[in-house]
Amino acid sequence: MSKNICGRFAPTPSGRMHLGNVLCALLAWLSVRQQGGRMVLRIEDLDAMRCPRQYADLLEEDILWLGIDWDEGGSKGGPRGPYYQSECAPLYEKALQKLREKGLLYPCFCSRAQLHAASAPHLSDGQVLYNGHCRSLSAEEAAQLSKIRRPADRLRVPDRTITFVDGCQGPYTESLPLECGDFLVRRSDGVFAYQLAVVADDARMGVTEVVRGKDLLSSTARQIYLFELLGFPPPHYRHIPLLLAPDGRRLSKRDHDLSLEVLRQSLPDARPLIGLLAFLCGQLPRPEPISPRELLPLFCWDNVPKENIRIPAQWYQTPPQNWNISALRNR
Repeated sequence: MSKNICGRFAPTPSGRMHLGNVLCALLAWLSVRQQGGRMVLRIEDLDAMRCPRQYADLLEEDILWLGIDWDEGGSKGGPRGPYYQSECAPLYEKALQKLREKGLLYPCFCSRAQLHAASAPHLSDGQVLYNGHCRSLSAEEAAQLSKIRRPADRLRVPDRTITFVDGCQGPYTESLPLECGDFLVRRSDGVFAYQLAVVADDARMGVTEVVRGKDLLSSTARQIYLFELLGFPPPHYRHIPLLLAPDGRRLSKRDHDLSLEVLRQSLPDARPLIGLLAFLCGQLPRPEPISPRELLPLFCWDNVPKENIRIPAQWYQTPPQNWNISALRNR
């Protein structure tokens, strides 16, 4: 095993995984195992109310059912824990303090309604470009507002452009002030923001490769900037296509799209499911039941498409119990 290569699967246990989550776990595992690297399972349960521990336990059962293993993390533990973000607040506080000492943080008292005002420009990921309302508050003004409302912590960004080459999507460039804006690192309720948490965790765990959905591509510039501020090299990123329902809608846990709960009840094992995903992402010429381990020598990043993948209606609508070997071979 190469100690220098480390990948991770970092799901949010707010419900059972859907097929898009499975694809991300599969490609992350194939990539790191093909390189002889270390695989980490990190549970991103920052919002503990939405992510009870039983969902995290079910998630581990689902991953093992798929034939995907990991070297450290989750309930297995390891030398770079904690691996549950809900247990990492002291570590995130240290990272926050480093940013504060650099003079890069300021308190933000804006309400959700103010942030989502009709005049506020929206980013490509649906978030709002912050207008800098609280950026120039004096210490006296901030102290007065603190008596009324608990502030969030916002990071001041410079007039700078971040450029990197994504391993799946290719070259990507983003202007921090024009396409990102000053962003939150801790919410007003005290919960640390995803951007800070994921950077602190990837740095601490020695992650060198991040495989995740292309919906997170636009957050990468912010994370690269945070890695730089905290003094760590960023990992190599690969943003994979999203799986879409036949009507073009993104799969979601909320809509119970092809969830592992239904799939596990209907399929005798995970091989037909792995074969279907391997076919959809260009690793097999036809959907053929296969295990992740059997797929490993065939895996090639060059064959993974850049564009989102729409699941054919005949598979989306066919009861999973009919996804047997003969049926798959005939499609």
